[in-house]
Amino acid sequence: MDTELATITAKGQVTIPKAIRDALKLRQGDQLRWDLDDGGVRVRLVSPLDLTYLRGVEAGLEEWASPEDEEAFADL
Repeated sequence: MDTELATITAKGQVTIPKAIRDALKLRQGDQLRWDLDDGGVRVRLVSPLDLTYLRGVEAGLEEWASPEDEEAFADL
């Protein structure tokens, strides 16, 4: 495992070392998730949402939105 160091600024900001940015193909606007992990932290790249896929899923769910369906599934 490669080790890189970064310094926290007075504003709590950190620059991700270039070697890490290059290895993960990070670009401006990418989002990172910070998870506390046994006294340390694990940083992960958050995958962008595929809006086309999500719209397709939403369109498929609309067929279940009739009043009859609402009544049939009301007790679930």
